[in-house]
Amino acid sequence: MKKRFMLAAAMALTAMTVAGPVQAAWPERAITIIVPFPAGGGTDTFARPLAHQLGAQLGQSVVVDNKGGAGGTLGAGVAARAPADGYTFFMGGAHHAVAPSIYKKLNYDIQKDFTPVALLAQPPQIIVVNPSKLPVTNVKEFLEKARANPSQINFGSAGMGSTHHLAGELFALKSGIKLTHVPYQGAGPMLTGLITGQVDVAFDGLGSSASHIRAGSIRPLAVASKERAPSLPDVPTVAEAGIPEYEVSTWYAMWAPAGTPPDIVKRMSEELVKALNTPKIKELWASNGTEVPNLTGADFGKFVDSEIARWAGVVKQAGVEPQ
Repeated sequence: MKKRFMLAAAMALTAMTVAGPVQAAWPERAITIIVPFPAGGGTDTFARPLAHQLGAQLGQSVVVDNKGGAGGTLGAGVAARAPADGYTFFMGGAHHAVAPSIYKKLNYDIQKDFTPVALLAQPPQIIVVNPSKLPVTNVKEFLEKARANPSQINFGSAGMGSTHHLAGELFALKSGIKLTHVPYQGAGPMLTGLITGQVDVAFDGLGSSASHIRAGSIRPLAVASKERAPSLPDVPTVAEAGIPEYEVSTWYAMWAPAGTPPDIVKRMSEELVKALNTPKIKELWASNGTEVPNLTGADFGKFVDSEIARWAGVVKQAGVEPQ
């Protein structure tokens, strides 16, 4: 009997050695999502409700850690250096597809230092003005004002190299006007600047502007999408306003630090898809002008590669000098 027990134990030990150490169930503790912008911006609009839903699904706290600065690149650098143990994720977006063309030196590489997990939201950008500072009601009036006052109208952005910045430069190129760029450290501070009249106009993501539009603090002129936004059916597209081929979205997505175990990345991807398709999240996303995307893993990685190439062309065409 004793011999049989010892033999069984030896066989079990051999099997463990061949298969490798048994990994503990994930997650065993709180998960952190690094958001590289201050609270109150577009990334936050999607990150916080998503973190709450993920926490409910996973049975662990999912904490949003805002690390703003340098157009979202500071927080990206922090996330790139985080332990690849499945307990730190990075929620960035379109800004990080622009950054490689804007900054000469980055302390991270979005394509090499991260593993793509999933695209989370893709709200269109929207042109919004301070109705007191810039009393125009449509794109035509805005263009007339800008042409009569070259470089006198200033537009805010979430920072040098953000999609807000490049969207403004692209709009100026396509419409033949001159605007003055005023960078802020995130979409939240930028919107505060717009609402208080520090800047005249912004090319913002609909997700962060939606609540302020509903409150009447800022006025929408047009959305930068093919179709009108369901949440703002009375606001025309930029193409309808007379400027064709101007489509910009401020998309948001999740990455894991490179080296994160593939099974954890796969599990997080599956949990995100599940969370995004809950009625509550789908309703909230719709109210912020976006449907639930279906792009994960390697396919999402290819999307990022295409966005990096696209914005590199815009930077070159607009003559934006790398910083």
